[in-house]
This record gives sequence, structure tokens and C-alpha cells, in this order.
Amino acid sequence: MLNGVRIYASDTIWRQILTDFGATVLDAPNPTDINFDDLNVSGPLTPMELKSLILNANDDAAVLRDVFGADVSLSRVPAQIVVALHKSGGMTGNELKAALGYAPDVATHTIDTAIYQLRRTYGRGFIVNTNGVYRIGKL
Repeated sequence: MLNGVRIYASDTIWRQILTDFGATVLDAPNPTDINFDDLNVSGPLTPMELKSLILNANDDAAVLRDVFGADVSLSRVPAQIVVALHKSGGMTGNELKAALGYAPDVATHTIDTAIYQLRRTYGRGFIVNTNGVYRIGKL
């Protein structure tokens, strides 16, 4: 029911319920994934209400709309980068790798390439790096 959804929950009972529904339950909150604790779930929910609540929280279109001022269509990695940087306010390269599911010590050019493409499309000042911290600049 929640296959492919990555979510953090501190409560052990909710962690088990979410696991039973097929979600990947994280051990620590991550800015690119859902934080179940922030959803403020109260009262009994049907499984479909729970799924709807979680999937609505997983919709990054609102974050992208906030950043760009309009609906945009980005591929997965660039969208994850923009959402992570917007939600966190700024991240180091290793933090960004970890937020996207890569080990910090892994040599990958996926993130660098996605940042390059975002800068090429939206301008050099869109994603800035100040003292090793990436953040959203201006369009």
C-alpha cells in the first residue's frame, strides 16, 4: 500500500504499522522524506485515510511551486535536490548525498550533474555554494 514511500516515525507502534503497510521506515528524520511525527495524526484512521494523508505529505509539487512560483516538471534527482535544499535551508555535499540516499563517501557525479543542469536551466545563481554549503539562491 505504501511501497516506495520513505518515512520517519519515532513511535514504535506507528513504525510497525507503517512497515506492515510496506513503507520504508527510517531511523532518523531526513529533509527529503516524510516525517510522520510532523503530520500530527490524531484519532483512529482507516488504512485508506492513512495512505491519503501520507501520499499528500509526499507531494513535492507544492514545494517546487513555492520555489519556482509556478508548476514545473523536473526529473527525480533535480527535484529531490531542490526540495531538500529548500526544506533544509542549506546542506553540505555529504548531507545532500545522504538525503538523496547515497552514502556520503560514495563517488558519484549524479548530484553534481543534476546541480549543473539546474544551474544551466535556471541560472548560475539558482543553486549557490558558500563555504561548502549548497542552498537555493535566486532565479
